[in-house]
Amino acid sequence: MKLPGSIIKFAKIFHQNNFQIFLVGGAVRDYLRGAKNIDYDFATDATPEDIFKIFNNVIPIGIKHGTVLVIFEKNEFEVTTFRTEGKYSDNRHPDNVNFVKSINEDLARRDFTINAFAYDIFNKKLIDNYNGNIDLKNKLIRTIGNPIIRFKEDYLRMLRACRFAGKLNFTIEKNTLSAIKKLSKNIKNVAAERVREELIKIMLSPKPSIGLEYMRLSNLMIYILPELNACYNIIQNRFHKYDVYYHNIYTCDATPKDDYRIRLAALFHDIAKPQTKQEKDDIENENSFYNHEIIGARIAYKILKRLKFSNHDIKFITHLVKHHMFFYTYEWTDGAVRRFIRNVGVDNLEYLFILRDADRIGNGMKQGIPEIYLDFKDRIKKILEIDNAFKIKDLDINGNVIMKNLLLKPGPMIGEILNYLLEIILDNPELNKKEILLDKAKEYYEKKKEYSQKNYGKNPEDLGTF
Repeated sequence: MKLPGSIIKFAKIFHQNNFQIFLVGGAVRDYLRGAKNIDYDFATDATPEDIFKIFNNVIPIGIKHGTVLVIFEKNEFEVTTFRTEGKYSDNRHPDNVNFVKSINEDLARRDFTINAFAYDIFNKKLIDNYNGNIDLKNKLIRTIGNPIIRFKEDYLRMLRACRFAGKLNFTIEKNTLSAIKKLSKNIKNVAAERVREELIKIMLSPKPSIGLEYMRLSNLMIYILPELNACYNIIQNRFHKYDVYYHNIYTCDATPKDDYRIRLAALFHDIAKPQTKQEKDDIENENSFYNHEIIGARIAYKILKRLKFSNHDIKFITHLVKHHMFFYTYEWTDGAVRRFIRNVGVDNLEYLFILRDADRIGNGMKQGIPEIYLDFKDRIKKILEIDNAFKIKDLDINGNVIMKNLLLKPGPMIGEILNYLLEIILDNPELNKKEILLDKAKEYYEKKKEYSQKNYGKNPEDLGTF
C-alpha cells in the first residue's frame, strides 16, 4: 500500500515514542477497491493524553471515546485509541469505553466487515480478521458477528448499512438485511439529528436511489420517510415511465452529487402526488395531480422539520419544491418572465433549472432538451442582463421617500404602494426612476384616498390594506 510521505513521517513519531499506529477505516477499504481516498484515520494504543504530549496541535473532537484530531504538516488526521465498548443501554451510545492495547480487540467492535480493516504501516501488513476482503470482492455489506446483536448495540447501523450499500453500489447480505427488517421500527429510538446526518450522506453518494431503495426494502423508510414510502406503486400517466416513488428517487440521482439540498428537493418534488391523485374515469392509469407542488412544499417542510434540518435548508428546499411546476409558453410577456424571476428569486434560478432538468431525466421517457425550454432560459438571461428590478428593494425609491412626500406614517399602506410600484416596473422597467415612481405613488394614493373616504369615511392608511 503506497502511502504519502507525510503519513509515514506521522507514524514514525508514534513508533519513536513506543506506540503502535495503524491505518484503519475507509482509507484501507478504498485502497483495496482501487478507489481514491484523501481522508486518513488511525488507531493507536496511545491515549489522548499521550498524543497531546507528542504533538503540538491536537484538537479533542471526541476525547470521551478516545478520538482526537492531529494537525500535522497541514494535514488533519483523526486518531482513536484502541478501545472496547460496554453495553448499549440506550441503543445509541456505549455505556462505557475501555482503552485496550490490542488492535484486534478494537477491530472486533466495528460494525461491518468491510469497515474492520487495519493496515500495519511499518510491517506493510493488512489485518483482516473478518474476511472483509472477500466481502469487498463480492460487493457485500455484512455485519461482524450476529447482525441482531450488532444492530441492537446501535440501531443507526441499520441505516448505515443502506448508506454504505448506496455509496459503494454493494448488496446487503441476506441475513444482515433480514435483521434490519426485523428491527426496523427501532430506528425511531435514534435521535433525529443522527438520522438526518446519515440521510445527507446518502444524498451525497453517487446514486442515492440505491441507498433509498434499501431503506424501502428493509422497511426503514416506513419510519423515516413514510411520505416517500407512500409514493410506491402510485401510477402516474402515459407520459411517465415510472411510478411516483421511482420517479422521485431517479430524479434525485440526476441532480449534482455535491449538493444534498438540491437532491432532497428532487426527492420531495412530487411527494404530494399520492394525496393529490385524481383518476380519469374513462382512461385507466391516466391520473392528474393538481396543486401537488404547493402541497408538496408543505409536506417537505414537515419532513425536514421532523429531521431537524436547519431553517436555511428548509427554506431553500421547500422553495424549489413549490416552484418546480412552471409552464412557460412563447406567449409569455417580458413582464410575465420578470414576475417568474421575482417569485423564484434570482439566486434560485440556477437551482430550479437544475431540478427541472433532473425531473425530465427522472421521467424516463423524455429525450433531449425541448426548444421551448431553451428559449425560456435565453429570455431570462437577456432580461437579467438588461434589468435589475425584481424586488421592492431594487426600486429607485423607498418607503422613507414615500412617507416624506405623501406625509404618511409607517404602516401597511407603504408596503401596498411599493408593491404597486414593483408591478409597474415588472412590465415597464424603464420607468424605474425616482421622479416617475413618486408620481405613480401619489396617483395611486390619491385614488385609494378618494375611494376609502367615499365608502368608509376614512383615509386608506387608517383602514389597512384591502
